Amino acid sequence: MTKNRTIEADWYDYPQYYDIAFRSETRLEADFIEAACRKYATVRKTGQVSDVHATVPVKFSAWRLLEPACGTGRLVAEFAARGHQVTGLDLSEPSLNYLRRRLARRRLSADVFQADMAAFQLAVPVDAAYCTFDGFRHLLSEDAARQHLQCVADALRPGGIYVLGFHLLPPDADEECTERWTEQHGQTRVTVTLRVLATNRRRRIETLRVCLLVRSGPRTLRLRHDFPFRMYTAGQFRRLLKQVPSLELCDVYDFWYEIDHPLKLNDEISDTVFILRKRNADADGES
Repeated sequence: MTKNRTIEADWYDYPQYYDIAFRSETRLEADFIEAACRKYATVRKTGQVSDVHATVPVKFSAWRLLEPACGTGRLVAEFAARGHQVTGLDLSEPSLNYLRRRLARRRLSADVFQADMAAFQLAVPVDAAYCTFDGFRHLLSEDAARQHLQCVADALRPGGIYVLGFHLLPPDADEECTERWTEQHGQTRVTVTLRVLATNRRRRIETLRVCLLVRSGPRTLRLRHDFPFRMYTAGQFRRLLKQVPSLELCDVYDFWYEIDHPLKLNDEISDTVFILRKRNADADGES
């Protein structure tokens, strides 16, 4: 580590500290995703000619799961440890290497590869996909966001779901926002400060600055990273979703992940988790 100097660097190039910053959320997120699979993922009934469009909830004990923008793979490893078949993809090679070492260390198995979340294909369809913490907002154009949703839809089997979590921007939101939190793992303590530097509602881009303060024994690292995020209101996301008709919106939650308490999608909600489901082809007229 470097003493008393701020490094200008991509924080995704420091996956060990990025991982510490978010690892306390892992179990809660994984529990919710499993609960969402049980509640919303469906399979087609068979043997009832008069009920051709009917579906029933899935009761698998193990799922085929996909995480686009998996980063350091805290959820990939968690689900692999729970017995699921997991695929993770990301553009950050340092993060993927960190994930591969983690899987090897824990003797877990997952399919991990480098790919753009807006341009990928899977050989075998999955039961569910998830992207829970603003990774979606790295897609800075409408076309890239639409292509991502289509890639996910193509990767899902009919009746499979996509758990997509990101922050919406209510029309009257305060554009100057700062968040700070601290997490610790072993002797390493990581403090994250996330600040909105600029907001352009016309272009739908906000610029964020993340500052990491890492202390491990006598050593200190200070890191700063500025990057853009795409902005969405509830209405803007609804319009985007209409461009991918194979996906339907089932329900909306917030980051408390209370599976029995879905919310309304409106301009009041900010911390948003969408449950999207792939329609059955013959049910919505697709070939």
